[in-house]
Amino acid sequence: MDGLKKLTMRMSMRGFTRLTNAFSKKFENNCHALALFFVFYSFCRVLKTFGATPAMAAGLVDKVLKMSVVVAPIDAANPVPIVRGP
Repeated sequence: MDGLKKLTMRMSMRGFTRLTNAFSKKFENNCHALALFFVFYSFCRVLKTFGATPAMAAGLVDKVLKMSVVVAPIDAANPVPIVRGP
């Protein structure tokens, strides 16, 4: 976590603050939540110090990505199951 401070992560993700029940008990779900946060922080969030996202400052992308663009391939790979019954 080079430029990413632990406090930023804890304050941005409710599951990492103290005395809360808003977290998943499954390790795999916590890993997915962390991965989404890191993608958001690096590719979608413009930082005041850089005036750009960390990925733009590193030269990885040339524009700020929207989270819907990031999540679209995940949604396409995992279609919603068909609801059965009443």
